[in-house]
Amino acid sequence: MPEGLKTLTRYTIEQEHRHPGSSGEFSALVNVIATATKIIANQVTRGSIVGSHSAVHNPALLPAVSDPALLPAVSDPALLPPESPGEPALPVPRTPDVIANDIMIAETQWTGHLSGLLSEQLTEIHPVPELHRRGKYLLVFDPLDGSSNIDVNLPVGTIFSVLRAPERIRGEGSAHPLTDADFLRPGAEQVCAGFTLYGPATMLVLTTGNGVDGFTLDREIGAFVLTHPGMRIPEDTSGFAINAANERFWERPVRRYVHECLDGVDGPRGRDFNMRWVASLVADTFHILTRGGVYLYPRDTRPPARAGRVALLYGADPIAFIVEQAGGAASTGSARVLDVVPEHIHQRVPLIFGSRNEVERIERYHREPEEGPGFDAALFGTRSLFRPARR
Repeated sequence: MPEGLKTLTRYTIEQEHRHPGSSGEFSALVNVIATATKIIANQVTRGSIVGSHSAVHNPALLPAVSDPALLPAVSDPALLPPESPGEPALPVPRTPDVIANDIMIAETQWTGHLSGLLSEQLTEIHPVPELHRRGKYLLVFDPLDGSSNIDVNLPVGTIFSVLRAPERIRGEGSAHPLTDADFLRPGAEQVCAGFTLYGPATMLVLTTGNGVDGFTLDREIGAFVLTHPGMRIPEDTSGFAINAANERFWERPVRRYVHECLDGVDGPRGRDFNMRWVASLVADTFHILTRGGVYLYPRDTRPPARAGRVALLYGADPIAFIVEQAGGAASTGSARVLDVVPEHIHQRVPLIFGSRNEVERIERYHREPEEGPGFDAALFGTRSLFRPARR
């Protein structure tokens, strides 16, 4: 490790020393989460080797999981492939999402720092088993964001958020059950949020409510070291990230914003913009944290009853917390993300974040979608730049 760099362990301990009376549990939890993501990083870098050689009926090939209930039930015939009489069953591949999920739970639930967990991969909340002490915190996470990118070797990552557990459920032998309501809290109540990006280098980005710092995994010593202190997002930008293939489903304010950017120096913005889209929330977030920009995964019209596409508790909230702490802004288009009160644990919302002035402009377009110089509402019907077809 280069001289003068600070490890994540030292960083978290120093952060706790700034708060008299701290027990050390929080710094211990952050380091446990970091350990879990290092294990996931090792699995991710093996790529297809993991999926092709892991099987539910060969426990020796699985990551260590302290709770057997987390593993798929091999007694369920639906989980096993067809086999010929007298021939052994073929391996059943486990997806990278499932492997990452099992690692996160197995590495964190036994520590005594948590009372419960919620994951993108679990249909229900996961209380810490009775044999472990219940701690002060709740952990919410997406074990492998952007997992569809693994086949094409693009960046993926783990997103996590830490909330305080209610007093009634803490302690060893607590008789009070953990419920969904314990997790249904606005993002402004987060104690900590972060993500690990598995790319050419493994990066951990973290906020505890006092700015944003980035750490790089030094594989020689097996530790995250501080390499990007005080990450800041510039207020202005000339870049945006959006999936242009969904244009026909966008609301008019978003179409207006994107087309103004695409018009470049000849349009109302008077300058050229760059457009990019990785289809990995963590990768796009890291790009914005290091180079600026705005990310849009807006509300669209399919189906109308579904407000958005990004999970609120383990996607939008932690990313919004990080972005705001880095000087940016995060919105649903009509409201600050961190003020949204969840209605259910897997709720999804629109997400727009990045350079503050651009996010505020998009919010203004949502409030006044047909105002502004040079804006022609006829150009932004359901067929984009084409007027409705004559019948």
